[in-house]
Amino acid sequence: MAGQFEAIPGGGAAVALDEVEISILRSLVVQLLELIGPGDEPAKGEDPLAALFTEGPSKPPSDPALARLFPDAYGFGDDTDDELREYASEFRRFTENDLRSRKREDGLAVVRTLDALSASGEGGAVLKLTPDDCRHWLGALNDLRLTIGNRLDISDEDEGEGLYRLPDSDPRKPMVMAYLWLGALQETLIETMMP
Repeated sequence: MAGQFEAIPGGGAAVALDEVEISILRSLVVQLLELIGPGDEPAKGEDPLAALFTEGPSKPPSDPALARLFPDAYGFGDDTDDELREYASEFRRFTENDLRSRKREDGLAVVRTLDALSASGEGGAVLKLTPDDCRHWLGALNDLRLTIGNRLDISDEDEGEGLYRLPDSDPRKPMVMAYLWLGALQETLIETMMP
């Protein structure tokens, strides 16, 4: 089970993690949560349904990693017309806040499960996830890989053997290794969720 998720009875998944892996995962997710930003919780006494109609941003984020996490609804090229840009702006305005909220929920769920595992006092442990936890973890792992891949400027062509052959002197190597490890976790988690 070391390093990969395995299915458990009841539809969940389990993975053995040591202290270092727990610490790395938690640190990466906390950084992702900081990048996504705080949530806009309704003020005390405010109607929670009113939050459903709160408009979000109409322009894509300027940070390339955030733009990858919150992409435009329509692909843009040099010949994109203004009407299509307007549609994308409207779509973003009414969906980005919900998407940010879901990404925060995914990240917080991962942090909570890791904190519960760390609180057990063992040096490492087997993390057992419920089916709901699996969905949150899958979302967070995907967001981490998108963010790290963007920061490292990893393309589809780089996904091959090139990433595995980086010299130790390459300053990107630790993050590339984390990127590949997260990919393996993501892949095995997906496999456990397949019928």
